[in-house]
Amino acid sequence: MEVFLDALSGAVLITGLVIIMMMMLEYINVSSSGRMGTFLGRSHFGQVLLGGLLGALPGCIGGFACVSLYSHGMISFGALTAMMIASSGDEAFVMLAMFPGKALLIFAALLVVAIAAGALVDAISPRQQAHAAGCDAHFEVHGGDRHGIEASWSNLRHPSLQRIVLLLAIALFIVALAFGMLEHEGHETAGGGFNIFNEYWLNLFFAVCSLFALWFVAVGSEHFVQEHLWEHVVGKHCLRIFLWSFAALLLIGIAMHHFDLERIVSGNIPLMILLAVLVGLIPESGPHLVFVTLFAGGLIPPSVMIASCISQDGHASLPLLAEDKGAFVKAKLINAAVAAVVGYALYFAGI
Repeated sequence: MEVFLDALSGAVLITGLVIIMMMMLEYINVSSSGRMGTFLGRSHFGQVLLGGLLGALPGCIGGFACVSLYSHGMISFGALTAMMIASSGDEAFVMLAMFPGKALLIFAALLVVAIAAGALVDAISPRQQAHAAGCDAHFEVHGGDRHGIEASWSNLRHPSLQRIVLLLAIALFIVALAFGMLEHEGHETAGGGFNIFNEYWLNLFFAVCSLFALWFVAVGSEHFVQEHLWEHVVGKHCLRIFLWSFAALLLIGIAMHHFDLERIVSGNIPLMILLAVLVGLIPESGPHLVFVTLFAGGLIPPSVMIASCISQDGHASLPLLAEDKGAFVKAKLINAAVAAVVGYALYFAGI
């Protein structure tokens, strides 16, 4: 039951964050008459840089945003790859708590590797790069959008059922974030008190941002709410993201009860690098903590730790699994390959 509830909570958090960000992207795109997609499509390197920076943010929120952009065709596959390489998932909070100085150096190294790898992926995959840049097919601006979202409180006078459902769902999600109902256990920072890298404060910040989504759902035109938010975002993405996230988290949670990764890991550095790469393929925040703990205790070198960080991306890739399974598999394999190359290169360099 505990595993079931943890999976349910994680799936709600992932789905809520992704859907809120998709809604905000819809708002920005419609308000700008589609110019946001044109702006992002101007520079593929800029997209890769953006993906790397989003991935470098502690936690999975930046990763969810990047997946949302990719699923709408607004950034390239290389940018998505850069995000997944730069991301350390929720383990970033633990790393900042246990060894903050070394953690920042690791994040910086991951960002450099992510940008280089993402740019290389785009350079050798022009077809997928051109497809990702074609935003119009995924992020449509309809004829009814010529006046933007037509924000007005008068739109609340006779709210549709869809608008009421969205308002209630977003309000409940904001309350859950604000009161820490969806937090992961074991990711608090050391020493207590205020810390911007604490998961609660980031969730609280996102709850405040969600108030903006609550506002434009309340005041947006019926066309915007029905066509863009309900039919496009909720209808096409919500259930699929939730079911895949829940299934993945539940299966992984059950598996983790039957395997003791920390006991399996030995003092054989080359083998540990391989294990770190393979464990990183699991789309879950949790298994990577084994290597974080071992590194904090001085039991493994940076080569193992960095290989693990590159290969894993926490929950960030779960929405991608729901949206595009082919891209998920391809990105994960690229991450694993980069992790192995960098990990063994550092090992042979004596790091």
